[in-house]
Amino acid sequence: MVQQVDDLGFKEALSTNGVVAVKFYADWCGSCKLFAPKFRRISDEDEMSGITFLDVNAEQNEEARKAAGVDNLPFLAVFKDGKLIEGSATSKEDYFRTMISKALES
Repeated sequence: MVQQVDDLGFKEALSTNGVVAVKFYADWCGSCKLFAPKFRRISDEDEMSGITFLDVNAEQNEEARKAAGVDNLPFLAVFKDGKLIEGSATSKEDYFRTMISKALES
């Protein structure tokens, strides 16, 4: 399940969850829209049940955007215990899965 959050919800999710995967997007971003179903599908997989998945509008949530170092969209970031493990402007599913694996192993 993917939760749509603002800056406050983002901050709260980082402080109350272990591993958090975040997709930063903008309404005008075509690649963001194309990746959204993949992001939702990954979040629904059984092996991802212990991970919190967030959607953050990068244009409306500056604090969250800065925390992840967003420099382009779509931007995927993985946090563990409130700390950024990795972030990248990508829409590649395999790379995103690798980011999640790194967080789980660290």
